[in-house]
Amino acid sequence: MDPLQRPMSLGGAPDGVLARGHGSTAVALFHGFTSGPFSMAPWAKALAQAGADVEVPLLPGHGTRWQDLERVTAADWRATVRQTVDDLLATHERVFVAGLSMGGALALDAAAHRPVAGAVVVNPALRFASAAAPLAGLLRLAVRTVAPIANDTVRPDADERAYPRTPLAGVRQIGAVQAAARRALPDIDSPVLAFRSTTDHVVPPSSMTTLGRGLEPGLLTVRPLYNSYHVATLDWDAGLIHDESIAFMSATVDSRLREGLS
Repeated sequence: MDPLQRPMSLGGAPDGVLARGHGSTAVALFHGFTSGPFSMAPWAKALAQAGADVEVPLLPGHGTRWQDLERVTAADWRATVRQTVDDLLATHERVFVAGLSMGGALALDAAAHRPVAGAVVVNPALRFASAAAPLAGLLRLAVRTVAPIANDTVRPDADERAYPRTPLAGVRQIGAVQAAARRALPDIDSPVLAFRSTTDHVVPPSSMTTLGRGLEPGLLTVRPLYNSYHVATLDWDAGLIHDESIAFMSATVDSRLREGLS
């Protein structure tokens, strides 16, 4: 039997939990900036149907109104992520972390500080595309918000339900998340599967370059996405992400089981 094949119950809750059961493998999924668990729902359901217990926490400042992102910090997001992973580690034999964009950076940061089985990231935001973004801390004194960073997809019907405005105070905190994740990359010792959209209007190619250079050799596998933009979890390549992440997790679990028996 595939190592991920376990009975699974699906459900929803205000705190962001999408799927939860009693399997031995769990996955913590993290959404992107200004978005929410909805953008991860198809992926979470696919993992759940494969047998994993899945949790998608609603990150602080999200799921309400954009003004709430002006009052949260990178430390708040990182604490939520680590608590989610810790809770799953306490009840499961193995835990994977995964995420999109800022959620990908948070997943990598968690992988460096927690004994996870592996990480799967989609267009992880380790660098800014905009030259002005690193100056958000100063710019916010003159301009409170900018246009929304949302729905960068090929599919015309995709909607990640993100905020209608992007607060620069929040962008400043993304910079702190990125810096922490970049520093932590050399400490990751579990395999990483990264999906990269060949056309991405939000995260630059330098983000993936940073990931490859920061990890120990042999840990990173990169899969290009030719039919999706940034929010690939809701785009035409979503099925590919589902299938390959499940295969990656199953192979990782199977490999570790064999190591334990040898």
